[in-house]
Amino acid sequence: MTIAPVVTTVTVKAPPARAFKLFTERMGEWWEKGKTIGKNAHTEIVIEPKAGGRWFERDAQGNETNWGKVLSYDPPGRVLLGWQLTAKWQYDPDFLTELEITFVATPGGGTEVRLEHRNLERFGDAAADIAASIGRGWPKHIGDFGTYADQHKE
Repeated sequence: MTIAPVVTTVTVKAPPARAFKLFTERMGEWWEKGKTIGKNAHTEIVIEPKAGGRWFERDAQGNETNWGKVLSYDPPGRVLLGWQLTAKWQYDPDFLTELEITFVATPGGGTEVRLEHRNLERFGDAAADIAASIGRGWPKHIGDFGTYADQHKE
């Protein structure tokens, strides 16, 4: 069984290096509070800036909830994340789908940010349902990122 990847894009006013930095270093600021898998609302979402780094959220009490790992970190053009959340929205270090985010310059100094979540067939019997769910979720999150990026020019 093959499940098509979920792909969504947004164009932001920031140049690629700035868009990359806002996406990878400030995810906790633009990601909607209460819309993660942690028991409490996040205060940070961390993507460690190196291949092999962790991807996780942290709450106000310092509790960390893993999401996955960094497979490739190539500023300012691309980051490849290993999504290690199962169909039950629980972290499993032995489970992995890929989330590739690319940052391509557009005319006028902006950036097209493209997110592709692939290998969804690895969710097994739940793959179609998960694809439908993240097919609704990723456009919302990327849209939130676009709004955030356009408002934060510093």
